[in-house]
Amino acid sequence: MQRLRLLTLLSVATLTIVPAATDAAPKRKFIAADSSKKRIAVVDESGKTIWQRRIGPLHDFQMLPNGNILLQDSWTHLIEVDPKTDKIVWQYDAQTSNGNTGKRVEVHSFQRLDNGDTMIAESGPSRIIEVDKSGRLKKIVHLKVRKSSPHRDTRLVRKLANGHYLVCHEGDGVVKEYDSAGKVVWEFAVPLFGKKRRGGHGVNAFGNQCYSAVRLPNGNTLIGTGNGHSVIEVTPMKKIVWKLEQNDLPGIQLAWVTTLQVLPNGNIVIGNCHAGPKNPQIIEVTKGKKVVWSFTDFQRFGNALTNSRILTMDRRPVR
Repeated sequence: MQRLRLLTLLSVATLTIVPAATDAAPKRKFIAADSSKKRIAVVDESGKTIWQRRIGPLHDFQMLPNGNILLQDSWTHLIEVDPKTDKIVWQYDAQTSNGNTGKRVEVHSFQRLDNGDTMIAESGPSRIIEVDKSGRLKKIVHLKVRKSSPHRDTRLVRKLANGHYLVCHEGDGVVKEYDSAGKVVWEFAVPLFGKKRRGGHGVNAFGNQCYSAVRLPNGNTLIGTGNGHSVIEVTPMKKIVWKLEQNDLPGIQLAWVTTLQVLPNGNIVIGNCHAGPKNPQIIEVTKGKKVVWSFTDFQRFGNALTNSRILTMDRRPVR
């Protein structure tokens, strides 16, 4: 396991866009990960890197209540790291555990649950599992996909407060909600909006390979449409009531929309992956589609910054 030293970069290319009504630029501390630079890092509100670690492919991480970070350093190897010591305090290898030996498997999402178990979405085996601290299998939920794929069965998956699972099926372009027994109780097919599919990953590509979904307090679902270059809010009756499109933000183009985070002030933080150095990698917008903060730094992070999460807003912790 290789470790990157903590460092202060000579150039911090942080772009902050301030609303006209405020006198001071908003400050954000965040964690982000980029597979092209093989780096996961915490950046404080001044723009300084205060922790980082070398990674491999990564599509998910989680900041734990104890301050540790749950992440992956390969498509199958999950680790919990204490950032104070950089020591691994828990690990799990999906490739060799719970019946997967010899199978093609990739993990694109995982979540530490309130009871201490870990939920893992396994693409290839097309299942969600829950394991205890020793890796012992405690639960299996089988996923329903048109054609199983170790790379495209899922992107982000989250277990909801009601015990259901909200699953982004990237290959199928569908968000599904499964109950605890594995029954699909709600689903939404991400539309192409009358456009033709175009290959690739950048701003000129197009599709509906959804990456993220967040269940909102009002019961609606916020969806990051991946290469659909958009964020949409959908009601339980599958009506789109809000949409942020590729060119809605002045001077910014959305490419592969990845992680979504709704902040306490109602703003939405968007991961803008594969958009190129002319566009920010992380964007915070209001529901009125005004950019209040953004981050661009192609020295620390590259064109594959897939995952990010705001940790503090003007020194106030974000839970």
